[in-house]
Amino acid sequence: MRDKVNLKDAFSRFSETWSPRIVAALNGQHVKVAKLEGAFDWHHHEDEDELFLVVKGSLTIFLRGTDRDAVRLEEGELFVVPRGVEHKPVAADEAHVVLFEPASTLNTGANRTERTVDDPEWL
Repeated sequence: MRDKVNLKDAFSRFSETWSPRIVAALNGQHVKVAKLEGAFDWHHHEDEDELFLVVKGSLTIFLRGTDRDAVRLEEGELFVVPRGVEHKPVAADEAHVVLFEPASTLNTGANRTERTVDDPEWL
């Protein structure tokens, strides 16, 4: 059994942006932490929903193919990007985000790029 997770401690253990780290797992799902700054690539997840929870800072998630163009998240707010929806997270300043998604989910979704993290590190 893993110990409890302190998010402040988890975020203090790395500095890289757009490189998620796993802090917990349950029922085939991973709970990941990531530092985000700047714009990520447009991508989608064919079969997985993806939850974004902003712990520090703010994040705008641009969307394609939905009834809205974007959703802005402030500290303490979360949003679930439905499977198949193309999205592009953007953080003007560094944001600390918790992600909840199936363990098989790649950070770049169906698009394999130089930003793809195949095997996220466990903290």
